[in-house]
Amino acid sequence: MNLVIDIGNTAAKIAVFEGEELIEIAYSPNHSLEALKEISEKYPLTQGIIASVITLTSEMLQYLRMLDIRLIQLTSETPIPVNNLYKTPKTLGADRLAAVIAAHTLSPQHDALVIDAGTCITYDYIDANGNYLGGNISPGISMRLKAMHTFTDKLPLIPIEGEIPSWGNSTETAIRAGAIQGVQMEIEGYIQSARQKNPHLFVFLTGGDSFYFDTPRKNSIFADKFLVLKGLNRILNYNDTHS
Repeated sequence: MNLVIDIGNTAAKIAVFEGEELIEIAYSPNHSLEALKEISEKYPLTQGIIASVITLTSEMLQYLRMLDIRLIQLTSETPIPVNNLYKTPKTLGADRLAAVIAAHTLSPQHDALVIDAGTCITYDYIDANGNYLGGNISPGISMRLKAMHTFTDKLPLIPIEGEIPSWGNSTETAIRAGAIQGVQMEIEGYIQSARQKNPHLFVFLTGGDSFYFDTPRKNSIFADKFLVLKGLNRILNYNDTHS
């Protein structure tokens, strides 16, 4: 069984795969792997992969040392099953790379646009031949709400949850609707622009905020909250067969 650990800006996801099937997923704060002990005792793990956008703490390293398995830490030097054309691969987020690898695995005969809506929103493109062409980064919903509060004198910090009218009828609803509908229209714009060039494009939507959106194109979008984990598992299996 495979252990897959994805440490993001806000949380750590610890998953167990059997082959390509996701068996279980546990969550921990992003500076802690406290759920790892229970997972490792529950399943006969044989190998693992860890991807992190933060520096691993001594506590996290201690948890990892307890594992008696082959463990890969994803870096720019790790062999991957696609051609990475990013000009600065060392600065490329592991989550972005894993997500496009999963998309290409699920749709190997199509170009794919991967939209990951989390702390930031990333838009990444991989073609049918497995060439990762790069992508763009934009502020996520929470970041936009915090920015409006931080960089103005009077705008309050608004929670994401709440009423979202077409046109805000209060400062709270105006800020929330502006942030969420702004992101929705941004996503729609990226999809429309990419599909003008490639009508047969596959679109994958993932991330913690990805299911806030109800777009007119929703039936042509493959929504998968676990796309990054599936991509990391694919990288792990690829390294197992090519080592």
